[in-house]
Amino acid sequence: MAGHSHAKNVMHRKAAQGAKRAQAFGKLIREITVSAKMGLPDPAMNPRLRAAVKAALNANMTKDTIERAIKRASEGGQGEGYEEVRYEGYGPHGIAIIVEALTDNRNRTGGDLRSIFGKHGGALGETNSVAFQFERKGVLRFKPGVATADAMLEAAIEAGAEDVESDAEGHEVSCSVEDFAAVRDALEAKFGQAEAAKLEWWPSTTVDLDEERAREVLKLVDALDDHDDVQTVYANFEVDEALAERLSAA
Repeated sequence: MAGHSHAKNVMHRKAAQGAKRAQAFGKLIREITVSAKMGLPDPAMNPRLRAAVKAALNANMTKDTIERAIKRASEGGQGEGYEEVRYEGYGPHGIAIIVEALTDNRNRTGGDLRSIFGKHGGALGETNSVAFQFERKGVLRFKPGVATADAMLEAAIEAGAEDVESDAEGHEVSCSVEDFAAVRDALEAKFGQAEAAKLEWWPSTTVDLDEERAREVLKLVDALDDHDDVQTVYANFEVDEALAERLSAA
């Protein structure tokens, strides 16, 4: 089963930009409140809320802050005005980009993102203008110590997963959207709660970028990621791991 380094190369920047803690907390709280509003306010009974709470804890948000956010959502109607919106477009050098947002004003967010794309050599497109270059996947990530690579692979295959990548940073299991709930439940029953469990967009093919082009693309991706309404940014490029670390530290 082939490995997939999409998460490491495309999604590592949020962790590398820890100085933006307040903004990151705001996005996490928004996801918690929307998740609690869309389902039960109990993480044990609401997988999306459970994943949001786990992400918040991983970001060192206090349990009190998390519990207050859930309580406000369940009692006061917070989160009712938000809707999930997917934006798609192209960045410099033809890189395809998908942006997932939670917004209470679709027109405002769309206008802001169109401006960001334009300022960084890209263009916001119509719905489904780039989605055909990606696959929707269910993804679970576990700490390295929960199992050996062989044990995780065996359990994942038995649960119905499509792919597993294990290294020193942990285990990444991917599956179809249809099998996500069953795979998640089976693996969490065996290994405990996953560090992350969510649906993601993975590129069908990727474009390798040199340092100069990577800098241009990352400026756009980071600008999109900085927008308060944006939850996640996906793109179909790859950069060398050493180069990615160097650019993230810049």
